[in-house]
Amino acid sequence: MKGQVHKSTGSWYTVKGEDGKRYDCRIRGKLRLMGSKSTNPVAVGDWVSFEHDERDGSVITGIDERKNYIIRKSTNLSKQTHVLAANLDQALLVATLFEPRISLGFIDRFLVTAEAYDIPVRILFNKADLWGTDAHEVFGDIAQIYQKAGYQISFCSVKTAEGLTEIHKWLSNKVTLVSGFSGVGKSSLLNSLFPNLALKTGEISQYSSKGTHTTTFAEMFEPEKGIQIIDTPGIKELGVIDIAGYELGHFFPEMRSYLENCRFNTCTHTHEPGCAVRAAVEIDEIAAERYKSYLSILNNEDTYN
Repeated sequence: MKGQVHKSTGSWYTVKGEDGKRYDCRIRGKLRLMGSKSTNPVAVGDWVSFEHDERDGSVITGIDERKNYIIRKSTNLSKQTHVLAANLDQALLVATLFEPRISLGFIDRFLVTAEAYDIPVRILFNKADLWGTDAHEVFGDIAQIYQKAGYQISFCSVKTAEGLTEIHKWLSNKVTLVSGFSGVGKSSLLNSLFPNLALKTGEISQYSSKGTHTTTFAEMFEPEKGIQIIDTPGIKELGVIDIAGYELGHFFPEMRSYLENCRFNTCTHTHEPGCAVRAAVEIDEIAAERYKSYLSILNNEDTYN
Protein backbone atom coordinates (compact mmCIF):
# COMPACT_ATOMS: atom_id res chain seq x y z
CA MET A 1 0.00 0.00 0.00
CA LYS A 2 1.02 3.62 -0.56
CA GLY A 3 0.40 6.60 1.68
CA GLN A 4 1.62 9.92 3.05
CA VAL A 5 3.01 10.38 6.56
CA HIS A 6 0.79 12.83 8.45
CA LYS A 7 2.22 12.51 11.96
CA SER A 8 5.42 11.36 13.61
CA THR A 9 5.90 10.67 17.30
CA GLY A 10 9.43 9.35 16.92
CA SER A 11 8.52 5.69 17.11
CA TRP A 12 5.05 5.62 15.52
CA TYR A 13 3.85 7.20 12.30
CA THR A 14 0.33 8.01 11.18
CA VAL A 15 0.03 7.33 7.47
CA LYS A 16 -2.92 8.40 5.34
CA GLY A 17 -3.35 5.65 2.79
CA GLU A 18 -4.47 6.12 -0.78
CA ASP A 19 -7.78 4.67 0.40
CA GLY A 20 -8.25 7.71 2.65
CA LYS A 21 -7.88 5.69 5.85
CA ARG A 22 -5.29 6.39 8.56
CA TYR A 23 -2.88 3.72 9.71
CA ASP A 24 -0.60 3.74 12.76
CA CYS A 25 2.70 2.35 11.52
CA ARG A 26 6.07 1.30 12.81
CA ILE A 27 9.12 1.37 10.55
CA ARG A 28 11.09 -1.65 9.42
CA GLY A 29 14.47 -1.95 11.12
CA LYS A 30 16.39 -1.67 7.86
CA LEU A 31 14.91 1.78 7.25
CA ARG A 32 16.03 2.89 10.70
CA LEU A 33 19.61 1.95 9.84
CA MET A 34 19.41 3.69 6.47
CA GLY A 35 18.46 6.91 8.24
CA SER A 36 21.16 6.68 10.90
CA LYS A 37 22.56 10.13 10.03
CA SER A 38 19.27 11.65 11.12
CA THR A 39 17.24 11.16 14.27
CA ASN A 40 14.21 10.40 12.07
CA PRO A 41 14.55 8.32 8.90
CA VAL A 42 10.86 8.97 8.11
CA ALA A 43 9.39 12.48 8.26
CA VAL A 44 5.97 14.08 7.98
CA GLY A 45 5.23 14.67 4.31
CA ASP A 46 7.07 11.56 3.14
CA TRP A 47 5.33 9.26 0.68
CA VAL A 48 5.86 5.69 1.81
CA SER A 49 5.05 2.07 1.06
CA PHE A 50 3.56 0.12 3.95
CA GLU A 51 2.11 -3.26 4.75
CA HIS A 52 -1.05 -3.63 6.82
CA ASP A 53 -1.92 -6.69 8.85
CA GLU A 54 -5.02 -6.75 11.06
CA ARG A 55 -3.19 -8.87 13.64
CA ASP A 56 0.38 -7.55 13.60
CA GLY A 57 -0.34 -3.93 12.70
CA SER A 58 1.16 -1.76 9.96
CA VAL A 59 4.81 -1.44 8.97
CA ILE A 60 6.47 1.14 6.71
CA THR A 61 8.62 -0.80 4.27
CA GLY A 62 9.94 1.89 1.93
CA ILE A 63 10.24 5.64 1.39
CA ASP A 64 9.74 7.32 -1.99
CA GLU A 65 12.38 9.74 -3.19
CA ARG A 66 11.82 13.16 -1.66
CA LYS A 67 11.17 16.25 -3.77
CA ASN A 68 12.88 18.25 -1.04
CA TYR A 69 13.03 18.46 2.73
CA ILE A 70 14.04 20.89 5.42
CA ILE A 71 16.41 19.82 8.12
CA ARG A 72 17.67 21.23 11.40
CA LYS A 73 20.93 20.49 13.11
CA SER A 74 21.24 20.43 16.86
CA THR A 75 23.55 23.06 18.34
CA ASN A 76 24.62 20.77 21.17
CA LEU A 77 27.67 18.52 21.07
CA SER A 78 25.82 15.66 19.36
CA LYS A 79 25.27 17.77 16.18
CA GLN A 80 22.51 15.35 15.22
CA THR A 81 20.21 16.29 12.38
CA HIS A 82 16.42 16.08 12.31
CA VAL A 83 14.21 16.33 9.23
CA LEU A 84 11.41 18.77 10.04
CA ALA A 85 9.28 17.86 7.01
CA ALA A 86 9.51 16.59 3.45
CA ASN A 87 7.99 17.26 0.02
CA LEU A 88 7.13 20.90 0.62
CA ASP A 89 5.86 23.59 -1.71
CA GLN A 90 6.74 26.41 0.67
CA ALA A 91 7.40 27.41 4.28
CA LEU A 92 5.80 30.04 6.51
CA LEU A 93 8.23 31.33 9.13
CA VAL A 94 6.34 32.99 11.98
CA ALA A 95 8.21 35.59 14.04
CA THR A 96 7.52 38.39 16.53
CA LEU A 97 9.19 41.68 17.37
CA PHE A 98 8.88 40.92 21.09
CA GLU A 99 7.22 38.37 23.35
CA PRO A 100 9.51 36.62 22.44
CA ARG A 101 12.13 39.08 21.22
CA ILE A 102 13.03 38.92 17.55
CA SER A 103 16.17 37.07 16.46
CA LEU A 104 17.32 38.01 12.97
CA GLY A 105 20.06 35.41 13.31
CA PHE A 106 17.46 32.71 13.83
CA ILE A 107 15.48 33.91 10.81
CA ASP A 108 18.60 33.91 8.64
CA ARG A 109 19.57 30.40 9.70
CA PHE A 110 16.12 29.14 8.77
CA LEU A 111 16.27 30.93 5.42
CA VAL A 112 19.68 29.43 4.60
CA THR A 113 18.38 25.96 5.44
CA ALA A 114 15.36 26.48 3.17
CA GLU A 115 17.51 27.91 0.36
CA ALA A 116 19.73 24.82 0.53
CA TYR A 117 16.71 22.70 -0.44
CA ASP A 118 15.06 25.24 -2.78
CA ILE A 119 12.02 25.85 -0.55
CA PRO A 120 10.37 29.30 -0.88
CA VAL A 121 9.81 31.06 2.46
CA ARG A 122 7.43 33.79 3.53
CA ILE A 123 8.23 35.60 6.80
CA LEU A 124 5.21 36.56 8.90
CA PHE A 125 5.43 38.79 11.96
CA ASN A 126 2.64 38.02 14.42
CA LYS A 127 1.17 40.00 17.34
CA ALA A 128 1.01 43.30 15.44
CA ASP A 129 -1.79 44.41 17.81
CA LEU A 130 0.93 44.94 20.45
CA TRP A 131 2.87 47.38 18.27
CA GLY A 132 3.10 51.11 18.70
CA THR A 133 4.50 53.61 16.21
CA ASP A 134 8.11 52.73 17.03
CA ALA A 135 7.46 49.01 16.51
CA HIS A 136 5.92 49.64 13.10
CA GLU A 137 9.04 51.60 12.16
CA VAL A 138 11.24 48.72 13.32
CA PHE A 139 9.18 46.30 11.25
CA GLY A 140 9.55 48.61 8.25
CA ASP A 141 13.35 48.52 8.61
CA ILE A 142 13.33 44.73 8.91
CA ALA A 143 10.97 44.37 5.94
CA GLN A 144 13.31 46.43 3.81
CA ILE A 145 16.20 44.07 4.62
CA TYR A 146 14.35 40.93 3.58
CA GLN A 147 12.48 42.40 0.64
CA LYS A 148 15.82 43.53 -0.77
CA ALA A 149 16.96 39.92 -0.42
CA GLY A 150 13.90 38.78 -2.39
CA TYR A 151 11.69 37.43 0.40
CA GLN A 152 7.99 38.05 0.99
CA ILE A 153 7.41 39.52 4.43
CA SER A 154 4.20 40.69 6.11
CA PHE A 155 2.58 41.11 9.51
CA CYS A 156 -0.63 39.99 11.13
CA SER A 157 -2.61 39.97 14.34
CA VAL A 158 -4.56 37.01 15.59
CA LYS A 159 -6.55 39.27 17.93
CA THR A 160 -7.69 41.74 15.26
CA ALA A 161 -7.53 39.31 12.28
CA GLU A 162 -5.40 41.82 10.39
CA GLY A 163 -3.46 40.17 7.57
CA LEU A 164 -5.09 36.75 7.95
CA THR A 165 -7.05 36.83 4.66
CA GLU A 166 -3.84 37.33 2.68
CA ILE A 167 -2.12 34.45 4.48
CA HIS A 168 -5.10 32.15 3.92
CA LYS A 169 -4.87 32.81 0.17
CA TRP A 170 -1.13 32.17 0.23
CA LEU A 171 -1.67 28.73 1.78
CA SER A 172 -4.17 27.60 -0.86
CA ASN A 173 -3.27 24.60 -3.03
CA LYS A 174 0.09 24.16 -1.33
CA VAL A 175 1.89 21.93 1.14
CA THR A 176 3.24 24.43 3.68
CA LEU A 177 5.60 23.96 6.61
CA VAL A 178 4.69 26.35 9.43
CA SER A 179 7.62 26.95 11.75
CA GLY A 180 9.10 29.54 14.07
CA PHE A 181 10.79 30.33 17.35
CA SER A 182 8.98 29.00 20.44
CA GLY A 183 6.23 31.33 21.63
CA VAL A 184 5.57 33.27 18.42
CA GLY A 185 1.94 32.12 18.31
CA LYS A 186 1.93 29.54 15.53
CA SER A 187 -0.88 27.51 17.07
CA SER A 188 -3.03 30.58 17.75
CA LEU A 189 -2.44 31.73 14.18
CA LEU A 190 -3.51 28.39 12.72
CA ASN A 191 -6.57 28.27 15.00
CA SER A 192 -7.59 31.72 13.75
CA LEU A 193 -7.17 30.70 10.14
CA PHE A 194 -8.85 27.31 10.63
CA PRO A 195 -10.98 27.18 13.83
CA ASN A 196 -11.75 23.50 13.29
CA LEU A 197 -8.12 22.63 14.13
CA ALA A 198 -8.48 23.58 17.83
CA LEU A 199 -4.73 23.33 18.45
CA LYS A 200 -3.42 23.68 21.98
CA THR A 201 -1.88 27.07 22.75
CA GLY A 202 0.49 28.25 25.46
CA GLU A 203 1.70 31.38 27.18
CA ILE A 204 5.02 33.21 27.23
CA SER A 205 7.11 32.42 30.30
CA GLN A 206 7.19 35.48 32.57
CA TYR A 207 10.61 34.39 33.81
CA SER A 208 12.45 33.90 30.52
CA SER A 209 10.21 35.87 28.12
CA LYS A 210 10.39 32.84 25.86
CA GLY A 211 7.74 30.52 24.62
CA THR A 212 6.94 27.06 25.86
CA HIS A 213 6.31 24.11 23.57
CA THR A 214 2.63 23.42 22.87
CA THR A 215 3.14 21.35 19.71
CA THR A 216 4.94 18.14 20.70
CA PHE A 217 5.28 16.37 17.36
CA ALA A 218 5.24 17.39 13.71
CA GLU A 219 1.82 16.83 12.16
CA MET A 220 0.14 17.47 8.84
CA PHE A 221 -3.36 18.93 8.81
CA GLU A 222 -5.80 19.27 5.93
CA PRO A 223 -8.21 21.92 7.28
CA GLU A 224 -9.67 22.67 3.86
CA LYS A 225 -9.61 21.09 0.44
CA GLY A 226 -6.33 21.90 -1.29
CA ILE A 227 -4.56 23.09 1.87
CA GLN A 228 -1.98 20.93 3.63
CA ILE A 229 -0.19 22.41 6.62
CA ILE A 230 2.66 20.80 8.53
CA ASP A 231 2.81 22.21 12.05
CA THR A 232 6.09 21.68 13.89
CA PRO A 233 7.17 22.16 17.50
CA GLY A 234 8.51 25.64 18.24
CA ILE A 235 12.26 25.77 17.69
CA LYS A 236 14.55 27.03 20.46
CA GLU A 237 17.83 26.27 18.69
CA LEU A 238 18.70 25.93 15.03
CA GLY A 239 22.06 24.85 13.71
CA VAL A 240 22.70 24.99 9.98
CA ILE A 241 23.73 21.91 8.03
CA ASP A 242 27.35 21.71 6.93
CA ILE A 243 28.02 24.01 3.98
CA ALA A 244 31.51 24.73 2.64
CA GLY A 245 32.61 28.27 3.45
CA TYR A 246 33.02 29.33 -0.16
CA GLU A 247 29.52 28.02 -0.99
CA LEU A 248 27.57 29.68 1.84
CA GLY A 249 27.08 32.93 -0.08
CA HIS A 250 25.01 31.06 -2.67
CA PHE A 251 22.31 30.62 -0.01
CA PHE A 252 22.02 34.37 0.60
CA PRO A 253 20.01 35.50 -2.48
CA GLU A 254 21.20 39.10 -2.32
CA MET A 255 24.84 37.93 -2.51
CA ARG A 256 24.48 35.74 -5.59
CA SER A 257 24.78 38.48 -8.21
CA TYR A 258 28.06 39.62 -6.68
CA LEU A 259 29.80 36.26 -6.33
CA GLU A 260 31.12 36.07 -9.89
CA ASN A 261 32.76 39.47 -9.45
CA CYS A 262 34.94 38.32 -6.54
CA ARG A 263 38.60 37.92 -7.50
CA PHE A 264 38.73 34.35 -6.20
CA ASN A 265 36.26 31.54 -6.96
CA THR A 266 36.68 30.23 -3.41
CA CYS A 267 36.19 33.63 -1.77
CA THR A 268 34.68 33.39 1.71
CA HIS A 269 33.92 37.15 1.71
CA THR A 270 35.83 37.71 4.94
CA HIS A 271 39.40 38.80 4.22
CA GLU A 272 40.20 38.12 0.57
CA PRO A 273 41.25 41.06 -1.64
CA GLY A 274 38.91 41.97 -4.47
CA CYS A 275 35.77 40.73 -2.69
CA ALA A 276 32.65 42.10 -4.38
CA VAL A 277 30.38 41.01 -1.51
CA ARG A 278 32.25 43.03 1.13
CA ALA A 279 32.26 46.00 -1.20
CA ALA A 280 28.48 45.70 -1.57
CA VAL A 281 28.08 45.59 2.23
CA GLU A 282 30.13 48.78 2.58
CA ILE A 283 27.76 50.70 0.29
CA ASP A 284 24.65 49.11 1.86
CA GLU A 285 23.72 47.10 -1.24
CA ILE A 286 23.81 44.09 1.08
CA ALA A 287 22.38 44.69 4.56
CA ALA A 288 24.96 44.72 7.35
CA GLU A 289 22.61 42.63 9.52
CA ARG A 290 22.49 39.87 6.90
CA TYR A 291 26.26 39.95 6.49
CA LYS A 292 26.61 39.62 10.26
CA SER A 293 24.44 36.49 10.13
CA TYR A 294 26.52 35.19 7.23
CA LEU A 295 29.69 35.51 9.32
CA SER A 296 28.05 33.87 12.32
CA ILE A 297 26.99 30.85 10.25
CA LEU A 298 30.36 30.72 8.49
CA ASN A 299 32.13 30.60 11.86
CA ASN A 300 29.79 27.89 13.18
CA GLU A 301 28.66 30.09 16.04
CA ASP A 302 25.89 28.43 18.04
CA THR A 303 24.35 31.60 19.45
CA TYR A 304 22.35 34.17 17.57
CA ASN A 305 20.60 37.43 18.41
